Amino acid sequence: MVVKVYGPMCGCAKRVMVCLTEKEVEFETIPVDVFKGKHKDPEYLKLQYFDAESRAIMRYYSEKYRSQGVELLGKTIEERGIVEQWLEVEAQNFHSHAYNLAIHLLFAKPFGITQDLKLIEESEAKLEKVLNIYEERLSKNKYLAGDFFSLADMSHLPFTEYIVNTEKVYLIRDRKHVSAWWNNISNRPSWKKVVEMDKAPI
Repeated sequence: MVVKVYGPMCGCAKRVMVCLTEKEVEFETIPVDVFKGKHKDPEYLKLQYFDAESRAIMRYYSEKYRSQGVELLGKTIEERGIVEQWLEVEAQNFHSHAYNLAIHLLFAKPFGITQDLKLIEESEAKLEKVLNIYEERLSKNKYLAGDFFSLADMSHLPFTEYIVNTEKVYLIRDRKHVSAWWNNISNRPSWKKVVEMDKAPI
């Protein structure tokens, strides 16, 4: 059965798309125009009540199709625990600050919002602290969960991509190990395929 992915322009949908690609699961995309607020329509919300379940969807498909494609959850219960730890770090410590930068630096005009310079400054400062921890972690490990690519790395792809396409790119590039990690994961064929599918990401 072909998996349907709604809203391929959205960063969260791209998490799911890259996961399905790594797991060699066939999918089709169904456009949802976020600029027109279609992701808030009742029919769409029936599919995704809080518009924020991409990490759970990634976990589900990684488990369901565990026997095919790339192993994204870790091969042992210990590795799985570390993957889950860094997925939580991404969700709770990285995402909100990266999201704020993306929205206010790249998408304020399309969304019709006023760029909040104070929020940009605060989000950058908070993200710097998070990335300093990443730098330390990645100085000892090729990937966040260890020596293997996992959902923990994958979950960072969409919003790190946004950051490196703003003037805040130095947040990534000024950190040697974070920069090398980004070069590595962003050059995976799965991510390149997703980026190619949508040249105007959001």
